[in-house]
Amino acid sequence: MVIDSGKPRNARSLRANGFLTRDGTPPEELRRKGRAEVEKYGVRLFDGEVTDARQVAGGTFAVTAKIAAGRAGGGAESSVFNTRKLLLATGLIDCVPAIEGFDTFYGVSVHHCPYCDGWEHRGQRLVAYGKGDKAVGLAISLRTWSERVVACTDGEPARDELREQAARVGVTICEEPVRCLEGDSGRLTRVVFGDGTALACDAVFFNTGQLQRSGLPQILGCAFKEDGGVRTTDRQCTEIPGLYLAGDADKDVQFVVVAAAEGAVAAVAINRELQDECCLPEP
Repeated sequence: MVIDSGKPRNARSLRANGFLTRDGTPPEELRRKGRAEVEKYGVRLFDGEVTDARQVAGGTFAVTAKIAAGRAGGGAESSVFNTRKLLLATGLIDCVPAIEGFDTFYGVSVHHCPYCDGWEHRGQRLVAYGKGDKAVGLAISLRTWSERVVACTDGEPARDELREQAARVGVTICEEPVRCLEGDSGRLTRVVFGDGTALACDAVFFNTGQLQRSGLPQILGCAFKEDGGVRTTDRQCTEIPGLYLAGDADKDVQFVVVAAAEGAVAAVAINRELQDECCLPEP
């Protein structure tokens, strides 16, 4: 069974890029097609959200979830499910800056991943936003897609070595605090600074941190890496037997196609474990 909260990280994106044969597909369409495909194999799909999960006697998991009463609405009912294996696909949430106008352009001309959306803005006037080093590091990486890149550090200076590297590749650094973003019909046209000056631009990429979307990995006792990602071992298994993870929550390469691949790897591992426990032959 799958419990789907309907809150994907890429909900604001116009398209999911980098997925071979599905490049440019709107995220909601990709999700809809995926749900239709898995239902053919007898998978039970529930619209809802897991609120608690605990490992209980015998190593099984008790999963508490609020399940929507119907896809057309009508409230939610709390249910408890018991399972021998549990796969978390809880992902991350991006820390979106509290800057006027930022949310207006998010997903159209404001993005967090240059690998996902850099190609669509190739050759344009790009701004990398973040605090100090984060903005400059992101700006240097954006040079892959454009020769016109400015790092906006929002009032915090960057380290000298990063400034020197930025200068070598032609990145301009602006340390003035950002006041707001302005544009028209979702298309960004300029960044306005605290002193009233403005910088013309076509797109902003930001690096302001990520958080675990769900508290479930911590509730279940998962180990975490220094960067805050969930630690996994062989075949997407966490350090807790029977508990697996796929997707961005491990803070590895954060692509839709990678999340799908990790899900496939975890599925094989889960199936093999269940076969071994039941003494069934492999297919």
